[in-house]
Amino acid sequence: MTAPSNDTLARLAAVIEARRGGDPAQSYVARLFDKGTDAILKKIGEEATEVVMAAKDRDGPKLVGEVADLWFHSMIVLAAHGLQPADVLAELRRRVGTPIAGGELH
Repeated sequence: MTAPSNDTLARLAAVIEARRGGDPAQSYVARLFDKGTDAILKKIGEEATEVVMAAKDRDGPKLVGEVADLWFHSMIVLAAHGLQPADVLAELRRRVGTPIAGGELH
């Protein structure tokens, strides 16, 4: 059985892919793809900064929202490179219990 989080990510990836070739005037996702990788990467940088600021402010609800934005835009760049959330999840599964810099993933 697929975990609900995996299912949510897979469904969102399908929505991103469906909107990828859409009308940029009608779809935010299509507009980002139309602007190109640099625009997608710029948005990821902005969202990462907002995650840091929300964490620094200790604003839990805002932090959750900003991380959701960061994940969403990260999924767009994955799609731009022909990758899926499942690829990232597989890499995280591989790392669980594996020594990494600063400790282990638990």
